[in-house]
Formats: sequence, C-alpha cells, structure tokens
Amino acid sequence: MLTQEEQNIIDQSIDILTRHYKREDFLATSPEGVKNFCQLKMGLLEHEVFGCLFLDSKHQLIKFVEMFRGTVGGLSVYPREVVKESLMCNAAAVVFTHNHPSGDTDPSTADIETTNRLCEALQQFEVRVLDHIIVSRISSYSFAEKGLNLG
Repeated sequence: MLTQEEQNIIDQSIDILTRHYKREDFLATSPEGVKNFCQLKMGLLEHEVFGCLFLDSKHQLIKFVEMFRGTVGGLSVYPREVVKESLMCNAAAVVFTHNHPSGDTDPSTADIETTNRLCEALQQFEVRVLDHIIVSRISSYSFAEKGLNLG
C-alpha cells in the first residue's frame, strides 16, 4: 500500500509526463517509451481500464483516451466505440493498452480475442493497430514484441 506522500509524488510525475507528451513531443516509435507511458497512466489502478493512444500517420500522439472502465477482474470493450473515437480524431494508427491489477501481465484468451476483434474492426477503416500493451504496477507486456498477430 502506498503512503499518501508516495501517491502525491506519483500523481505529480504523471502530470509532468502528461504535459510533456503532447502531440508534437511524443512519438510512438519507441516500444519502451510507449510501455512506460502506459504503465505510468494505468499501472497503479486497482480496477481494469482499457485505453487507446490515437496516432497520426507519423505515429505522433493525437490523444490518449481511457475508453472503458471495469472491475478488479475484468472489463468489457466495445469495438464500435473504439472505431468511432478513431475516426473522430482522424487517427491513422492506434496502440491499445489496459492494466491487470493482479500484477500478471500475460494476456488472457479474452485479451487476445478482444484484440483480434478490434483489429478486424479498425482494418475496415484503414486504421493500423501497432500494439496492445498490458501493464501492471511492476511490469508490462507488448503483443508486438512477443510477435502476436495485430491484423
């Protein structure tokens, strides 16, 4: 359990990083940088959250959106809503991310199936899926780095 002082430091760090990860500053070309960003945004949450990094054609961050919130053990993801948000911000590419409060970042069968459904939906609109990153407070897992199919 974090002390209030530790939580304040983490919150301040996230605020600083968020200010620096503006569209012109954050390129999603470094897997480590993207994993660190996702881990800072969601790694300490006690409930599952699914988010998307929406990117332009040069893989610059357009915006990060927490799309869905779940419970400690799961969440529902709706491809229609991800497609809609992608089109609204004119994204050329996307990185999915979600957290596992349990600390185990290995993808579940449901994580893999959800990723496949999202890839199929976005492919219809020529939005490239670059990665799906699962984070916890201490580690991260990249579908792209592990060679899992992303459409």
